[in-house]
Amino acid sequence: MPQTTLASPSRGLPPVPSVRLRAALRAAAVISCVPYVALKIAWIAGSRIGIPDGSVLLDHPGLVAAANGVTVLMDAAVVVLALLLTQDWGRRVPAWLLALPMWVATGLLTPIVTGFPLQVLAKVFTGARSAPAGSEPFLAEWVFAIVYTGFIVQGLALGTLFALYARERWGHLWRGPIRELPGSAVGPRLRAAGVAAAVLAGIVAVPHAMWAAGATTGLNRGRIEGRTADFYLLEGTYVLFAAVTAAGVLALVLRRGHGRSPRTPLALAWVGSAALGCWGGWLLTAGALPVTDAADRSTTLMLLTYAVQMITGLLVLGAGASFLRARGQLTGGRVGRGQGGRGQMEQGQVTDGQVTDGHTARRRIRRRDA
Repeated sequence: MPQTTLASPSRGLPPVPSVRLRAALRAAAVISCVPYVALKIAWIAGSRIGIPDGSVLLDHPGLVAAANGVTVLMDAAVVVLALLLTQDWGRRVPAWLLALPMWVATGLLTPIVTGFPLQVLAKVFTGARSAPAGSEPFLAEWVFAIVYTGFIVQGLALGTLFALYARERWGHLWRGPIRELPGSAVGPRLRAAGVAAAVLAGIVAVPHAMWAAGATTGLNRGRIEGRTADFYLLEGTYVLFAAVTAAGVLALVLRRGHGRSPRTPLALAWVGSAALGCWGGWLLTAGALPVTDAADRSTTLMLLTYAVQMITGLLVLGAGASFLRARGQLTGGRVGRGQGGRGQMEQGQVTDGQVTDGHTARRRIRRRDA
């Protein structure tokens, strides 16, 4: 992703939301981290608040404490991202240093934002249980309610802040209809990578669709015995994210869409690939860890599905970065970083998202002379 900075919107864009709105979203993101971090710190310190007797979390205190420490750092990263997206110094951060953690945050939070409300509705209207009858307790119900509500607030707040930030800094990269994208922006390699990613997304969707429909092929015994409505809904969301990823990537690399901006396909590819890649990596790591009960050992199909899922997300991430880099080179020129986040032109002028440098001007003069 190019490091071009456009801190103020062009004339064709809606007015920038007020500073108060951004401050409110930043505060919401930061405050929503407090319950989760407080619980994790309490558990690391030895507290059993929210952990019922007989919970599997009590069987491996050292491993659980290490995992809690990692997740505390991950939630602290949400605070850093909220500051990056709302402070002037955040405009000067290299693009990859912001985009990569934001992609991870999008991937980890989006399935929760979409899946948890569906799980709550399933419980309300069908009386579905969160755990099989007779199973060992894990955490108190109120812990899930507080923590996942906080995750939803984080996802919505960070997502909105990033959309505003991206529009101002990189919005010129996705202007104009998809059909008018030059061939140099979507070369053969990028096209091949996009098609390959779409095919892999389709492959990933197959086992998740089977499991969402009730099939047990490739599942371990522990997962089969522990299936609930939550399990089926989660598997269904993976199918949705695979479809979203394929749709967004194919629309870009095949340049499909009558008068449609690349913005929507880019957003679909971003969200879908992040959800697939990050949760694929998370599940693959968890599945590769040693277990005491053979029934909980991940099967080959499960590990293969998670691995391909992770590869799909990373492939789309790389292809998307290449696409935006090529677009940045085509628009030409650089926007400097003036004080207060105001863009200042270097070696050219920006007018409605197009850059006219000396080379372009000379070509226009030659055309007129001809």
